[in-house]
Amino acid sequence: MAGNEASGAVAGQGYGATLWEPDADTVKSARISRYMRWLADRGAALGGDPPGYQDLWAWSVGDLGEFWTSIWDYFEVLGDRGDGPALTGGPMPDVHWFPGSTLNYARNALRTAWTDPDRAAIIFSSERGRAGSLTYGELAAEVARVAAGLRALGVGKGDRVAALLPNIPEAVVGLLAAASVGAIWSSCSPDFGTRSVLDRFAQIEPAVLLAADGYAYHGKEFPRIGVVAEIAAQLPTLRAVVMVDLLGTAAASPPAVGAGVQVLDWSALAAPAGHGHDAEFEEVPFEHPLWVVYSSGTTGLPKPIVHGHGGIVLEHLKVLALHLDLHPGDRFSWYTTTGWMMWNFQVGGLLAGTTIVLYDGSAGYPETGRLWRLAAEAKLSYLGVGAPYLMACQKAGLRPGESFDLSALRGVGSTGSPLPPEGFTWVYAAVGKNIQLGSTSGGTDVCTGFVGHCPLLPVRAGVISGRCLGAAVESFDEAGRPVVGTVGELVITEPMPSMPVMFWNDPGGTRYADSYFADFPGIWRHGDWIEIRPDGGCVIYGRSDATLNRGGVRMGTSEFYRVIESFPEVADSLVVDTGRLGADGRLVLFVQLAAGRELDEDLTARFRAALRAQLSPRHVPDEIVAVPGVPRTLSGKKLEIPVRKILQGTPLAQAADPSALANPEVLSSYVRASSL
Repeated sequence: MAGNEASGAVAGQGYGATLWEPDADTVKSARISRYMRWLADRGAALGGDPPGYQDLWAWSVGDLGEFWTSIWDYFEVLGDRGDGPALTGGPMPDVHWFPGSTLNYARNALRTAWTDPDRAAIIFSSERGRAGSLTYGELAAEVARVAAGLRALGVGKGDRVAALLPNIPEAVVGLLAAASVGAIWSSCSPDFGTRSVLDRFAQIEPAVLLAADGYAYHGKEFPRIGVVAEIAAQLPTLRAVVMVDLLGTAAASPPAVGAGVQVLDWSALAAPAGHGHDAEFEEVPFEHPLWVVYSSGTTGLPKPIVHGHGGIVLEHLKVLALHLDLHPGDRFSWYTTTGWMMWNFQVGGLLAGTTIVLYDGSAGYPETGRLWRLAAEAKLSYLGVGAPYLMACQKAGLRPGESFDLSALRGVGSTGSPLPPEGFTWVYAAVGKNIQLGSTSGGTDVCTGFVGHCPLLPVRAGVISGRCLGAAVESFDEAGRPVVGTVGELVITEPMPSMPVMFWNDPGGTRYADSYFADFPGIWRHGDWIEIRPDGGCVIYGRSDATLNRGGVRMGTSEFYRVIESFPEVADSLVVDTGRLGADGRLVLFVQLAAGRELDEDLTARFRAALRAQLSPRHVPDEIVAVPGVPRTLSGKKLEIPVRKILQGTPLAQAADPSALANPEVLSSYVRASSL
């Protein structure tokens, strides 16, 4: 991004201080080091003497076929790789991975059941006190039982199984059972509204709906049987609704459904009498659909993004083992709902032989430090959270390393939005000086990160350690040229196997191509601003389609939030530029104030002074407006673009779909602001 003087100045303030470096023992024991030694034994030409991470990354994107074949072979993926090339076709999106190969995601996720059946596969707990565990052997038996039940309902290869479930073991079992029979999984969190669920599930026409009778969050129970009935009534392809009884109401008050639709209890899923429950796995082609995940859907129907069995197996093995450094038997948790891709990512921990630790409930109830308590109680090796959670803990003055026994915790992951330098420094001051903090950026589109942490690289404040293996990430200027040391468009210049195999109901792939390849033909444009530093470190500056343009200088939004949200008076914030092509507009800063605070002249002046001093005069907003809340998607991301449209005069109904928001009630305050 040419002329981004402001962003360059911001990056110099607090960014880059080294907070952690790997010692010799960490490097030697890291799974990525073992992988590099394995490659060297096989004569891979990595360069370097000895080769370092940047040499490995360059090889991984320079010889895609060799790299991804090595991942298959190194992790001994169960399946038939075939004799063909790893990659055919081109340019993107017209590429295909491992044609002629077959495998099954569930078979690979459950492989530990046949080598170490007594190892814990799942540990789970919830706000309501429900807790327990499943070994790999028990998980495999449950998957076989539910898969047999799905087959008995007529579910087979290519059918869709939808789930309206919280982050509980039944959701994991459902995914693996569906995958094992070659069916296609799709899930929504039960806190989604009826329309939001239907906007997703109606597109894929599911045969079976797995649903909970309700859920608990922040100390309250939310019955959902009526919602399940409403949803089922508008899914004409349903053959059955399978109820998971979490609140104790499903048996007494089952959802009323249409004629021809069965309602079963979860425990009733089983093979017909006389048939066994032995594990069976439908071997499918590499690109056979595994699941459908969705874009946020804030301005139209959510994009139904389809990932394949093979691409997810290879990508998740790579990132979980080589980047997160998860070892068999480690305990791995990511705080998430089933409506966010990080849930799918968390389940991928089974591929690496870890114990995945599920938590169903609020991260802030009954205390802000609830997840640190979980880490201590479950003896987590790795805890993943959203960046806002770390900042909330910092604001609350928490010191989890002193309050809890976190001696087992090696890594903390952060994603969802850019983590500012203060978040990095808080982790090392308050959680532990030996933690590997993995700030990551990627997307639902690929169900992984493009840039992230690696145990061979240092952790520096505000800086993501580097580009992930196999991800040919570049920063493009406006002319489509790669740049280093300045901010540009985040692009992927080479294919990745976890890129979508298609969008559902997208004949000819037109919608898919338009979503990522319209600006730079043959190159994936992701929609984020990124700076790639000369040493390979990366800084994400927010969404490029939410760009602020002041006097010809483009600025990312994350730098605003870093300054404003450091004030104890601020609970949340959002900044938009109402300018249009060729015309300047207003730069408006919206602030959600902490309880008991008011936006008076003194606070407004301090906001302006801080932005001017820490960023630049161009960053000083024309208006600062107090609002009751910041609109966020169901997965927690700020909605800058719809608010900008509202301020530009777009009717609310056209600017954003309320059913796609976690808090649609706050939008009316932005409509009022548009008339100021």
